[in-house]
Amino acid sequence: MRALLKTPIIHPELLYELSKLGHTDVFVIADAGLPIPPGKKRIDLAFAPGKPGFLEVLGVVLSNVVVERAVLANEIKDRNPEMHKKILELIEANKASWKNFELKYVPHEEFKAVYVASSRFVVRTGEYTPYSNIALVAGVPF
Repeated sequence: MRALLKTPIIHPELLYELSKLGHTDVFVIADAGLPIPPGKKRIDLAFAPGKPGFLEVLGVVLSNVVVERAVLANEIKDRNPEMHKKILELIEANKASWKNFELKYVPHEEFKAVYVASSRFVVRTGEYTPYSNIALVAGVPF
């Protein structure tokens, strides 16, 4: 019999991977279209277009993980400004408990080549809007 945890994250694979994160480990929350390299650990939550949504997944993760850096593609600012605004709102709502938080922007190709490639895992959502991807760098609570 398993004990029920007091966490809003009930997906066992996601919970397990988050629990293994160490300081400076990178992981990615992605839209449905982000290329995930062969062999990269993939936690595929997508089950229909838009389900689950990127913001829904990001909100739950941000409220349960200490983040020291977030990385977005530059292109989100112009190509998906509404999503960009909502991501910034979620970060703002959660960052009070994070130490020395930094938000960084890079070109989308660099995002894929550097951050996706070096990530411990990628969480794929059902999001169908462009550039709805974020790399998160795990921090420490002290």
